[in-house]
Amino acid sequence: MKSILKLFTLLLVSNFIVSCSNDDDNSIPPPVNEEEVITTMTLTFTPVGGGTVVELKTQDLDGDGPDAPVVTISGSFQSDTTYNGTVEFLNELEDPAEDITEEVAEESLEHQVFFTVTGGLGTMTYNDTDADGNPIGLDISFQTVSTGTPINGSIIVTLRHESNKNASGVSDGDITNAGGETDIEETFAPITVE
Repeated sequence: MKSILKLFTLLLVSNFIVSCSNDDDNSIPPPVNEEEVITTMTLTFTPVGGGTVVELKTQDLDGDGPDAPVVTISGSFQSDTTYNGTVEFLNELEDPAEDITEEVAEESLEHQVFFTVTGGLGTMTYNDTDADGNPIGLDISFQTVSTGTPINGSIIVTLRHESNKNASGVSDGDITNAGGETDIEETFAPITVE
């Protein structure tokens, strides 16, 4: 009888210990995917068939500090020309500078670069896709319009994190329904096509 009582007591105590343990997976907070720190964004456009490369660059080395970003546009685009473009993101607060472009490419399902071209300058096309077949925007083409006189407009470039790539228009580059968080955005203006 004593052994049955001991066994019963042991089962009761072990049941109490197991039910009070705090090994529930829900108690562990999920890992935080921090937003990237991006100080510099550079777009490089190389004309197909040769010609002058056009570079658009924004650099903000004090981050959220009081100084505005330094925005540069190296020159004009040529009329009726196709340009192959690349986008690069850097964190120059690190030494050496951290290439955020690699992280955007690795996490391509969670990132998309959007291009809003104003003034009828031309059309931007995505040349790269993520594993689901949705656009990324690190490799692009820009087809300028055919114009007899110089025209001006702007190119707004936005990197979105965790956007809804399946929302209406997003896979075509329309940012309207994308959602998500903006990692960096810059308006390059005036952009000239001549």
